[in-house]
Amino acid sequence: MDTNQPVASTTYTPAPASPGMFGTSITSSVAFIVAILMFLLPFSEIKCGDSTLMNKSGLGFAMGQEWKFAGGMGQDMMKDMDTKTGKKKEGNAQMFIIAALGLGVLGLLASFVKSKGAGGIGIIAGILGAGTLIAFMFDVKKWFNDGLAKEAAEKATDGADSIGLDKIGDTMNNMKPTLAFTPWFYVAIVAFVAAAFFCYKRMSSIKS
Repeated sequence: MDTNQPVASTTYTPAPASPGMFGTSITSSVAFIVAILMFLLPFSEIKCGDSTLMNKSGLGFAMGQEWKFAGGMGQDMMKDMDTKTGKKKEGNAQMFIIAALGLGVLGLLASFVKSKGAGGIGIIAGILGAGTLIAFMFDVKKWFNDGLAKEAAEKATDGADSIGLDKIGDTMNNMKPTLAFTPWFYVAIVAFVAAAFFCYKRMSSIKS
């Protein structure tokens, strides 16, 4: 009896390498969620000196809501000029902010799909989301500066004693009102950029 039977060889197959944190949907989805949540917080403020007169959240811009009074100095005067500035559309700001919010939701949904195509959608959503927020910022600044210029022109031509942005600035120790963007607004931009980066890293880890 032949006892020298061939021994079956076994081939060792190493376990697949862990994709790491960047290879999962956690980082990109968290970044998109942070960007979306920032829309619930004040994005922009109208200030006079160190006092905040009015503010509006990202969601408020998207829904076309009025500016919210922050109270304190100048609250009564801000109510008087509400019909002149508070209810006026801020250029194309609403369109930009709706687009940014929609891109955030699209990017979040794409983050849960494991494919290179979905990763590419997430990258585009993140980059365009940050870009539309920047466009929104310039548009609101233009609206505000045009409003100040209009107030100054009306005051110079007819001398009308109307209550407006320029009047408020003159009353408050000759301080001009200013438009400021909150840290939450800039966090949203950074979150969109970070989400695009995380989507790129995840897409790179997915094998064709």
